[in-house]
Amino acid sequence: MPAQTIDEVILRLEQIISDAITTDNRAGYFAALYHKVTCRVKEGIAIGEFQNGPRMERLDVLFANRYIAAYDEWTAKNKAGVSLSWQIAFTQLQKRSILVLQHLLLGMNAHINLDLGIAVVAIAKEFNTPLQQLHQDFNSINTILAALSYEVISDLNRISPLLSLLGMHAGNSSLLIQFALTNARDGAWCFAEDLYINGNTIASRDQDIHKLGGSIVTAKGFIKLTLFIIHLFELKNPSKVTGILRNYQKTYIKVH
Repeated sequence: MPAQTIDEVILRLEQIISDAITTDNRAGYFAALYHKVTCRVKEGIAIGEFQNGPRMERLDVLFANRYIAAYDEWTAKNKAGVSLSWQIAFTQLQKRSILVLQHLLLGMNAHINLDLGIAVVAIAKEFNTPLQQLHQDFNSINTILAALSYEVISDLNRISPLLSLLGMHAGNSSLLIQFALTNARDGAWCFAEDLYINGNTIASRDQDIHKLGGSIVTAKGFIKLTLFIIHLFELKNPSKVTGILRNYQKTYIKVH
């Protein structure tokens, strides 16, 4: 059954994380990151950081259920029920050569670039409110994501000590995640507006995001060599990696 409250979302994510640690499954990486975000959103709702707390919780739940449903369908080997965007993310979980950072970016790609816009439009319709009225809370979520990215970078530096080598190509690893988040959140809102105004554009969007996911794991030339060197020194035990990523520090950051 889909989660009905944010507490149920957190519990379900903890189950995925626990299962991943037990089975050495890399699916725990994104689940651990998402758990951080969901706990932070729950805190934000409790202290009144959002324009409309109950609506924000409903958005969080609806949004999370898209990831949870995709994960459940994939583990049940029902690929037909999984978007192309999530299929590429889940397929890469079997590959040892993919960096932890790439796994996280694949999850963010599917969930933010595709799922978030769909969830926002669904909430606008459910609450019978103009889409634009959700923009402030939408931006607040993205501010939280951006703030948490620095905590994630700290975790990644423990997991992947040579990750800073990406600085030769992308400024530094922190900027790489910031770039991904900025483009994802802007694209997600544009997609939501298009979906809200023009109706069903989900299939074509899914195809585009699937291609973008492919670019995350496809590298050539010096970047490919750099990724290989980083991977040589990266922690490769999925259970230990997930354990590091799931560590959550309470942080209160005003978003208005």
